[in-house]
Amino acid sequence: MPRALCGAGLCLALAACDTEREAQDESLHDPTVQLRAQNHSDMLLFNPDTDAYNISYHSFRIPSIVRTTDGTLIAFAEGRQCSAADYGNINLVYKRSFNHGQSWTDLDEVVGAGAGTWGNPTAVVDEDTGRVFLFMSWNAADKSQATGTNPCTGAPTTAVGVGDRPVMLAYSDDEGANWSTPVDMSSTVQPAGTAWDAVGPGVGIQLSVGTNTGRLVVPAIERNIYSDNHGVTWDYEPIPGGTSEGTVVELSDGDLLRNDRAVGPVWNTAKRRWLSRGTIEDGFAAFAAHDTLYDPRVEGSAIRYTGSSPHRIVFLNPASTVARCKMRVRLSYDDGDTWPISRQLHDTLTAQQTCDQNLGGYSSMTKTADYHVGALVERIEAGGGGHRGIEFHRFNLAWILDGTPEPI
Repeated sequence: MPRALCGAGLCLALAACDTEREAQDESLHDPTVQLRAQNHSDMLLFNPDTDAYNISYHSFRIPSIVRTTDGTLIAFAEGRQCSAADYGNINLVYKRSFNHGQSWTDLDEVVGAGAGTWGNPTAVVDEDTGRVFLFMSWNAADKSQATGTNPCTGAPTTAVGVGDRPVMLAYSDDEGANWSTPVDMSSTVQPAGTAWDAVGPGVGIQLSVGTNTGRLVVPAIERNIYSDNHGVTWDYEPIPGGTSEGTVVELSDGDLLRNDRAVGPVWNTAKRRWLSRGTIEDGFAAFAAHDTLYDPRVEGSAIRYTGSSPHRIVFLNPASTVARCKMRVRLSYDDGDTWPISRQLHDTLTAQQTCDQNLGGYSSMTKTADYHVGALVERIEAGGGGHRGIEFHRFNLAWILDGTPEPI
């Protein structure tokens, strides 16, 4: 039952509402959950052929999705006006769902001021206040990660220098209906001397185990951004190098797990995901390649599906070392040490067909209020032109298990 329904006088107290919600989630305690009815549906959520807000878009890329305290899903993406390139006129757009992802609002915009790049959406929800924070990176229209040509103007771009790629932050207090004007947070969340930089992309988390309950944590290149006062102020803690785009989940003992995309030279040594475990206070171990998590050098997404026993982490990325396809959903029951259960996301196709149809890329996940996983996944549209869209997949735990008993 979504929290909003309980708030309408149907429950005597919020605590009673939460107890009812947990009791309905049979996956928390059902040893035969793999035998329950499977549910998996998908749709093209960000469609370059039809979605527009003031301007039309050539492509949508770099998804982020969160669930608010009232159960609303907010799906973010970069709206790229002139091409699928990582620079040029790129706006931060979004859609919302009030029924667990079964239908969605029209395209709306968080920010699109100027002709530069608003990118790398990384959202996090404060469950105590209801505020939704959206971190993002920005650079001017004449800048890019390396030299290039602005696809909207044809003018050359130069590589981002120190101070050219600030970390920006906006927030919403009304389930994403309205957003604050983004503010530059670089002085407190970006190391001095930084040139190219990126937050996420994807999602941050709020801690619920141990002495730092309530802390907000947002992954960024070579650091974790965090707040201990509900986003009034933010700080960062460095982590070992060697990776770029990252994910973060809270483990059963309150430690954090980074599951990251390695930078080029490091990635070439293993062509795998690189993992590191640690805490804000005590630091993180050096990153190490995980043998079973193939990676074609791309962002991935991870969420903690259940915090109480059994402890489940869900991870999604392309199960390939050469191409952004073969998207696979994986489950871990031991804080990310092993991933014994997995299923191909596009389950009606062969692995090669997902590559032939250009299905896969960056992704983002959240757990819906009706105990499904909601996943955003990139794809290249058919018909030429290199247009990119973003699918929304909605599936339950039984679908991931596909009849396989859980190893618990």
